[in-house]
Amino acid sequence: MLSLESLPQGTLLPDYDRSRLRTRMLHIGFGAFHRAHQAVCSDKLAREFGSDWGYCEVNLNSGELIEALRAQSLLYSVTEMADDHLSTRVVGVVTAALHGKGDGIEAVINAMCQPDIAIVSMTVTEKGYCHHPASRQLNLDHPAVQHDLAHPEQPVSLPGVILAAIRRRRAQKLPPFSVMSCDNMPENGQVTRNVIMQLAQQQDSELAAYIGQHLTFPSTMVDRIVPAMTDDALQMLSTKLGSYDPVAVECEPFFQWVIEDNFVNGRPAWEQAGAELVSDVLPFEEMKLRMLNGSHSFLAYLGYLAGYQHISDCMADDNFLIAARQLMLAEQAPTLRTSGIDLVAYANSLIARYQNRAIKHRTGQIATDGTQKLPQRWLDSIRWHLKQGSRFDLLALGVAGWIRYVGGVDEQGNVIEIRDPLKDQLAERVSGSADGEARLDALLSLEAVFGQDLAKDARFRERVACFYQQLRELGAQETVKRLVATY
Repeated sequence: MLSLESLPQGTLLPDYDRSRLRTRMLHIGFGAFHRAHQAVCSDKLAREFGSDWGYCEVNLNSGELIEALRAQSLLYSVTEMADDHLSTRVVGVVTAALHGKGDGIEAVINAMCQPDIAIVSMTVTEKGYCHHPASRQLNLDHPAVQHDLAHPEQPVSLPGVILAAIRRRRAQKLPPFSVMSCDNMPENGQVTRNVIMQLAQQQDSELAAYIGQHLTFPSTMVDRIVPAMTDDALQMLSTKLGSYDPVAVECEPFFQWVIEDNFVNGRPAWEQAGAELVSDVLPFEEMKLRMLNGSHSFLAYLGYLAGYQHISDCMADDNFLIAARQLMLAEQAPTLRTSGIDLVAYANSLIARYQNRAIKHRTGQIATDGTQKLPQRWLDSIRWHLKQGSRFDLLALGVAGWIRYVGGVDEQGNVIEIRDPLKDQLAERVSGSADGEARLDALLSLEAVFGQDLAKDARFRERVACFYQQLRELGAQETVKRLVATY
């Protein structure tokens, strides 16, 4: 359990009056990223500017972290690491914590119906929205959505739980709240609005009209490298800190949060703690998703196949470093709608962050949920290049790497554990096709990922097939090396 007295000298402690905090925000998804990002920003506001905006933290499906947080008075540590330097702060801005598994979904809905709640936010990864990534619309065939359509007062999906709270607040004549996604999706506010509105339209057209008129769904762009905490990482960190914190998280020093300033019932002054409040987040979202997340996914699949465990390991291979930078600048940057941003400097800063060996960001972690990530990280850019008639070889190699990866066997013949919401569909298509052209056909025809257009595009298919064949014959290292030599 976290012991404040044992922490290193210089640790930032919550020396503000925590009793002044009001539970004005409820966040769903108390994962490592939120703990190191949005909660830290709000903690800085409380510590340095006297903000009284506190968080109710919620996990819908698991309770272990929430129970651990409760056991240490709703405190936890965040350690920023850069090479041999580290700095730690204890976050004290959490005022309540719930989990659907033990407290029940009803308790979560009731928490959202407290009068002070002005913002409901979430970090649940792309798959938590129960949508089709290719179209960004609600997946009405999703089992959780089917359940919520039949049992709107006992929801299990993220859209269903939030919708139940909106319905109840409306009935109780409580003010509406804003719903803010902090997940890596373009126009994540619009995606969130889509899934909640479309579920509401299936249940109650008047409720849908109310949501359209009274709620807001601000979009955000979030950026900070935060590796998942393993048991080994927690033990190593406890040695450095002199205290074991089961809720601890490590991250890089870099922090960015761009927020659409569109809140219906107030918000914290996050800009005082380093966030950027803007009228249009989309250019920032696309820049980050394509240049950072897109290169991360490239390194994840190709690096994993090449035997590299961490992103920093990939950076020690000159060919992978060059490939990542070229992907950003030659194939992703031209697709962007940014203005006034030095994209070369941005790419160089990303490479420097990837080289931080203190951050053990596992390629296998980034490779999860590929069916949810490919559309916004790679495929929209590929469509742009197809329209322009320009080169997209690194993006095509990324797609080929994903196909090789979801085949379930690495280059050494070891089994790859595929973690993806469409895992069963992927396994069915892999097992039902011979490795080669048939497997390409089977996976590229997955409309939920590639839509109806890409599998039919001869140029797209030819490029992916070419690199897939090279990966089978030469392996990831040699394939990346040969491609880099052509740029």
